[in-house]
Amino acid sequence: MRGRAVDGVLVVDKPKGVSSNDAVQRAKRIYRARKVGHTGSLDPLATGVLPLCFGEATKFSQFLLGSDKRYWARIKLGVRTDSGDADGNVVETRAVCGVTAQRIEEALANFRGEIEQVPSMFSAVKHQGQPLYKLARQGIEVAREPRRVTIYSNELKSFEADEFEIEIHCSKGTYVRTVAEELGELLGCGAHVVELRRLMAGPYRESDMVTFETLERTLADGGLDAIDALLLPTSSAVRDWPTVTLSEATAFYVRQGQPVIVAHAPPDGWVRLLEGREATFIGVGEILDDGRVAPRRLIAAAE
Repeated sequence: MRGRAVDGVLVVDKPKGVSSNDAVQRAKRIYRARKVGHTGSLDPLATGVLPLCFGEATKFSQFLLGSDKRYWARIKLGVRTDSGDADGNVVETRAVCGVTAQRIEEALANFRGEIEQVPSMFSAVKHQGQPLYKLARQGIEVAREPRRVTIYSNELKSFEADEFEIEIHCSKGTYVRTVAEELGELLGCGAHVVELRRLMAGPYRESDMVTFETLERTLADGGLDAIDALLLPTSSAVRDWPTVTLSEATAFYVRQGQPVIVAHAPPDGWVRLLEGREATFIGVGEILDDGRVAPRRLIAAAE
């Protein structure tokens, strides 16, 4: 197989105008890595937190894909686009009349808790195997079923003239552009997203990010060992999970795929598995109905 065997998580600050797949390929080239994947795409317009999984860490990418997210967005009133963001074509302009910070706050209250969203035609949701955005670019529109998502919080950060900024903490599958469009309709003037930045994806924050410029400079100055040091451990993907620590003997059976009894384990749910006094990460498991801990994803080499 081509490339180096590199394991870990790299949280890149995705630049504007770059697709998530482009970011993956750029990181793969810089690291000369064998296997890299992202954990949920960001629109080309968006910047910010994009965790990339290398090697063994790809076993845990599904958990990051399903994690909560936090976004900052700047929204422009009075203009609707076909995509709901600034990358689309303008389809309508309206006067912005009587919109105040209080009215925006009142409208935002409609987008808290569990809500239904119809995915945008410019989203990556698939229809008969084709991403919707590919159909949209061909001028094709198809019926979409609404999806239930949860918005844990949204907060107005600033408002001036015909633009305002918000922060949103939401579940997976939430489209900020759809929130912006529906907010615009509630305010009677239409709206679209002009800037979008992801501040959090699961356990990862802006403080974990590395820019591509930093990566390339570090590689030039210190070589592959220097950029490898910028990788977070595979275990960081589940660092917020409850922990079960196994003895070496118990861990042996877990590695054979067998559920085991562990004293003081959580009553249910998924857990990260550590081994021995050194608390070495070996993977993740799930608590069965009978209380045993069953292995679900194990790494080839313990961290």
